[in-house]
Amino acid sequence: MLATWTPDQELNQVRLRSGADMMRKLKWFDLIALGIGGMLGVGVFVTTGFVAHKISGPSVFISYIIAGISALLSSLCYSEFSVQIPVAGGAFSYLRVTFGEFVGYFAGANILMEYVLSNAAVARSFTEYLCHAVGENPNSWRFEVDGLVEGYNKLDFPAVALILLLTLCLCHSTKESSVLNLVMTVFHLIFFGFIIIAGFYKGSAKNLVEPGGLAPFGVKGILDGAAKVYFSYIGYDSVSTMAEEIRNPAKSLPVGIVGSVLIVTGLYSLVALSLCFLVPYNMIDKDASFSVAFQKIGWKWAGNVVGAGASLGIVASLLVAMLGQARYLCVIGRARLVPSWLAKVNPSTGTPLNATLFLGLCTASIALFTELRIIIDVISISTLLVFYLVANALIYRRYVIVSHNPPSQTLLFLFLLSSCSIGFSMSWKLEEQWWVLPVFGGFMITITAFFQYMVPSICQTNEEWSVPFMPWPAVASIFLNVFLVTSLKIQSFQRFGIWACLITLFYVLYGVHSTYRAEEMEVGVGEISHPSTQQSKLDIQLL
Repeated sequence: MLATWTPDQELNQVRLRSGADMMRKLKWFDLIALGIGGMLGVGVFVTTGFVAHKISGPSVFISYIIAGISALLSSLCYSEFSVQIPVAGGAFSYLRVTFGEFVGYFAGANILMEYVLSNAAVARSFTEYLCHAVGENPNSWRFEVDGLVEGYNKLDFPAVALILLLTLCLCHSTKESSVLNLVMTVFHLIFFGFIIIAGFYKGSAKNLVEPGGLAPFGVKGILDGAAKVYFSYIGYDSVSTMAEEIRNPAKSLPVGIVGSVLIVTGLYSLVALSLCFLVPYNMIDKDASFSVAFQKIGWKWAGNVVGAGASLGIVASLLVAMLGQARYLCVIGRARLVPSWLAKVNPSTGTPLNATLFLGLCTASIALFTELRIIIDVISISTLLVFYLVANALIYRRYVIVSHNPPSQTLLFLFLLSSCSIGFSMSWKLEEQWWVLPVFGGFMITITAFFQYMVPSICQTNEEWSVPFMPWPAVASIFLNVFLVTSLKIQSFQRFGIWACLITLFYVLYGVHSTYRAEEMEVGVGEISHPSTQQSKLDIQLL
């Protein structure tokens, strides 16, 4: 469980298990377009209406800013890892080389669940907006089955058709899929500009404060809203999985990841604000919020345009997310934690064909049955957990693996930091003894400053991009992710607990034995043909 691989093994030995290599055709502007395409459409068109109506009120744009800051800090951590370990495994690979096989697998399984569920949610939302574009009732395009449980009884065949169509497109070529995304993203940005300008032109600032003021649900509502909209930012994680298909990953990845997060945060906030300008928050439709908002101000034609534009944005975000999820599963298959046929790369197309088809079918199956409201909470907790783990891994890698310091100091610091973050967050959530908040906050700042002073860090080489002002950005990311997790409802933790038990059971019964057999076979081959170059697994250092 604690065995790790070196970055060199991930880049060479493990990657060979896929057979053919993925084709390096993407440039930095492809990455920015993929990041923007992957994030835009998900947050604004799926969660904004629900969060504004039920959780945050008109201050939903502040929720997007808070979630965006947290995502930006996490994206910095991803960027440094992606430069040092430019493989398609994203968080799975970063955590596997730092904390060991099980932590990497646990994060990879959660990020896969997050991708599949969010893609299913977005595909069902596509049906909503497409119906508004043609002036139909969404339920008229769905088939209700009386024998099924409420929330799973409306079959959505248009969502399934969209997912299967995109799956076939992604099986064909990554570069062509990227070009398609680039075209859709350009049109989508023009469409976003229309929403922002129209919202501020036709709307009224009075709707921001009536009824109930800017934050009718208080500061707590703003932060709860931030946790709900946070899954809108998982698109930048898809960018990190393109590492094996980029011509110059060391320079292009940081630009693509951080740049797309900054652009999308600004757009999310402006579009959410324009929605609240158009209509009071209590009149916002929870499903197709923008189309209905324009219809309420008398612009029925604009409602149809919004439906068409939102449908286009949802297709782009689905394309990118499905691109990323297949590469995650491909690399997990290379590690032999899932069946090895999922790791195969098609030599003619340079795409992970089996992984793409398998996850496409899984996503389509969930989209056929499951309502959006059931999916969102589970997605958020998985996203936050993975980003929390990556921030911890960056600190550990920078101060222990790279700088060769004893691990005990860093592990103690990470434990105290997480404990203080949980203490602060629970005190805020329970609204008891407010004097505890500055105590926890002050202690976090103090131990971070003490750690920075006492534990030396070796600077990265000039050729490699690295996070500046360490460990402060990673510490802030850890705190914000913990804080946002504690704002979720208990049902989220219950569903996450069930999923965690299932994936742990799968690892114990299958994954750990499969990886051991795979390494045993490679050692045997290495002893015969390449006895001098075979490397054994490294055990992670413990206290």
